[in-house]
Amino acid sequence: MEHTRGDKCQIGQERAREGTMKMRNKRVLAALAALVAVSMIATGCGGAKTADTGTDGAAAATKITIGIGAPLTQGAVALGQGMKRSANLAVKQANESAAAKDAGITFATVEGDDQGDPKTGVTVANTFASDASLIGVMGHLNSGVTIPASKVYNDNKIVMVSPAATNPALTLQGFNNVFRVCTIDTVQGPTAAEAAYTTFGYKTVVVIDDSTPYGEGLAAEFAKKFASLGGKVLFSEKTSDKDTDFNALVTKIKAAKPDLIYYGGIYNAGALLSKQADDAGVKAPMMSGDGCYDGEYIKLGGTQVEGDYCTSIGLPVDKLPAGQAFIDAYKAEYPTDDIAAYDAYSYDAANLIIQAVLKVAGEQGADKVLTPAGRDAVIAAVAATNTEGVSGAISFDANGDTTNKAVTTYQVKSGAWTPVLVPGE
Repeated sequence: MEHTRGDKCQIGQERAREGTMKMRNKRVLAALAALVAVSMIATGCGGAKTADTGTDGAAAATKITIGIGAPLTQGAVALGQGMKRSANLAVKQANESAAAKDAGITFATVEGDDQGDPKTGVTVANTFASDASLIGVMGHLNSGVTIPASKVYNDNKIVMVSPAATNPALTLQGFNNVFRVCTIDTVQGPTAAEAAYTTFGYKTVVVIDDSTPYGEGLAAEFAKKFASLGGKVLFSEKTSDKDTDFNALVTKIKAAKPDLIYYGGIYNAGALLSKQADDAGVKAPMMSGDGCYDGEYIKLGGTQVEGDYCTSIGLPVDKLPAGQAFIDAYKAEYPTDDIAAYDAYSYDAANLIIQAVLKVAGEQGADKVLTPAGRDAVIAAVAATNTEGVSGAISFDANGDTTNKAVTTYQVKSGAWTPVLVPGE
């Protein structure tokens, strides 16, 4: 089947309506109360550049540092900066809470700019490990960075909670200190394929990935499920996450005349691929994963990415019971910044570390948290998590993966990512 780029948004709207249920009539107020409780047990601010997030009269308090590992100057900077803001918000709230003051703890953060590069990520991890006050890391974003960095954290008894790394290999290394609050590619890829084939009716696809562990894994899972449903993968091709010129690939795509382009990669290259395909007269829309779920994708692609799709982990923040409280707090702290794809998950990830530290401090004393036994206890406390966060219910399986498998499908409509398939609706 063949669609024009001009009518692909209308087609997606019609098919989405057929494949979705009615919205829930109300939110669960009890969960909102739970978020308030979580927020009051939260923590503090920082830089690369360590920053205490100010508690007055805490001269005798034990300083506990949380590392923020993310691409802050290169790569998916918009996502990385959002991660940093959210973790710092959690830390600030924690330092203002009675729980931290009563425990005799002041939280701080330190930023590690991994630039979306595996080698730089390992350097960041080693720098974090050299800080005796550092108990845990909220990060990283890219699976290709997170996997090698996690080995450093494991060697040094540093708990790591990733809000964004989705490649399954991360939690299959046998490490007891590695967790993630995002669901994995073996869930997201098939969900996207089901939406593309069954709900939206696309029967042929070309599959492109950016040669990173994230992009490769997601694209492979999509292609496998799409074919199993009866769809036809016309061809698969690898690119680089650094590519900016896709003209040769676009020519090949145009000749194949697919119903859909699927891209496993990050928003900066993904938007360029979609835009260049449109420039060449390719009529198929593009679908991608959570790496493209950011406003920067639309800023880079402009009106030429109208009608494109992506999937992203979890539910839209504003549809979650605790979502509005987070949005209000975030906007109060960062009035000029938009909430990015992983911000709620970064906030939750930081809070899990904070809660674990406060639990261990209450049981053993603040001065014992950074001892080997204290570090083991913090890891165990995170593993035993069973709570309600901004992103929803949070608990972990034996590998450290979240048990929350929700994935939402979005489409660019009128210049904004708009949910079209939401679990439970």
